[in-house]
Amino acid sequence: MASDSSFDIVSKIDRQEAENALNQARKEVEQRYDFKGTGASIEWSGDSVLIKANSEERAKAVLDVFQSKVIKRGISLKSLDSADPVASGKEYRIVTTLKEGISSEDAKKVSKLIRDEGPKSVKSQIQGDELRVQSKSRDDLQEVQRMLKAADLDVDLQFINYR
Repeated sequence: MASDSSFDIVSKIDRQEAENALNQARKEVEQRYDFKGTGASIEWSGDSVLIKANSEERAKAVLDVFQSKVIKRGISLKSLDSADPVASGKEYRIVTTLKEGISSEDAKKVSKLIRDEGPKSVKSQIQGDELRVQSKSRDDLQEVQRMLKAADLDVDLQFINYR
């Protein structure tokens, strides 16, 4: 009797890579000539990243530097959630949060996509901030992975615990 095969769908960020990307962005901002004297900075603020500059354009440029470093470190931009620049006094701030886990809304979208477009033998269930996908056929599970990679979702998905 064949047992069910399964894998989990998660959305996680390697914290060390995020830390490295922030440090690289900070070094570049400190060294670049066009950021001299603009009060441009980037730093951790709890679990989010705080970007400061004296103009909206400079703040967006610092965000662009950070995003390029994040991409080079292998983190998807779908994992970043950047707010619009906010003026506080003479300073503009952008707060960028790192999204981890799959929200229940996104989990329902992924589950519906698997149910509607995936092979019929595949079952998915939501378990907190991740999804478990099961099937008797490993080929069907691989088909689901291909389908989810091709789908344009708002979440960066990883597939783990393939059994």
